[in-house]
Amino acid sequence: MEEFETHSASETLALGRRLAARFGAGDCVALVGGLGAGKTVLVRGLAEGMGLRDSRLVASPTFVLAREYPGRVPIHHLDLYRMTAPDAELAQLGLEEMLADGVVVVEWADRAPNALPLPHWRVTIRITGETRRQLCLGRVD
Repeated sequence: MEEFETHSASETLALGRRLAARFGAGDCVALVGGLGAGKTVLVRGLAEGMGLRDSRLVASPTFVLAREYPGRVPIHHLDLYRMTAPDAELAQLGLEEMLADGVVVVEWADRAPNALPLPHWRVTIRITGETRRQLCLGRVD
């Protein structure tokens, strides 16, 4: 388990850029944290680090459930917050197909822990101050 601390959204963005080098096609990254924790900011950094030219394209997929961003490998950005049956809905979205060609990043992943592939990466983000965040990154086998 690795721990990181950021003191601003720009530091969380930069951390995402650095972490992006660790991920490739077939990797699933589960993001866990409360509202406003910085999950989408971290995804923006991951996308930039994986070659997305315009990070303004990165937005929370809460209402559309899934977004795709081009990069050195495609980034599939999912959000389970509004799903009523996340385990079943993930399968319907084509999680396996997404993993076959890209990286899948799942916000609110704690809503469907049994639906995520093993192994996968888990990033837990805790709010520790107005702009401070503690991030824990580990592999779930």
